[in-house]
Amino acid sequence: MRKDGSRTREKIIEETLQIFSVKGYYNTSINDILAATGLTKGGLYGHFTSKEELWGAAYERAIEIWKGIVFKGARKIADPLARIEKVVENDLFGYCGAEVFEGGCFFFNMLVELSGQSETMSRRIRSGFMEFAGLLASWLEEADRKGFLKKGVKHREVADFIVIAINGATALYTSGRDRRFLKETSNQLRAYLLHIRA
Repeated sequence: MRKDGSRTREKIIEETLQIFSVKGYYNTSINDILAATGLTKGGLYGHFTSKEELWGAAYERAIEIWKGIVFKGARKIADPLARIEKVVENDLFGYCGAEVFEGGCFFFNMLVELSGQSETMSRRIRSGFMEFAGLLASWLEEADRKGFLKKGVKHREVADFIVIAINGATALYTSGRDRRFLKETSNQLRAYLLHIRA
């Protein structure tokens, strides 16, 4: 019985994640979720006490999916600058350009929608972006220690810039599916990483 409950919970999360990515949080109704999952309200609320709790589970699943794509093959790369380049490529082309979620980048879409609406939820998303920038900054620090960076490179500023560039490309790509934005961003970030290399 517990295994069936676990499968049902997983199905709810998977279906709702796609609905949230297309319709957003506020435009997704409980009836949308019930229609997608085939559950009754009692069945749904047996697994989640609120729509916000369900969103939290969908958000965590989106992170798992994103990490699986973005870090694929990256952590084994010894050169930290090459590792950053791999992560940028994976994020732009393996995640954003591959349209993993029907509505585009789940995180960017949710951040735009929830900002000014739910401070708790938008703060959670912002902190995810900042954690990613923090990881990139730590890789830049590693590159600096290994003598791979020119003098004076500001690790956190560069890391924030990379995350901002990826998200700008994501926004423009999502608005019209023009891959040029992904390619140009990738090319320019690669050139920038080459520029700061010692």
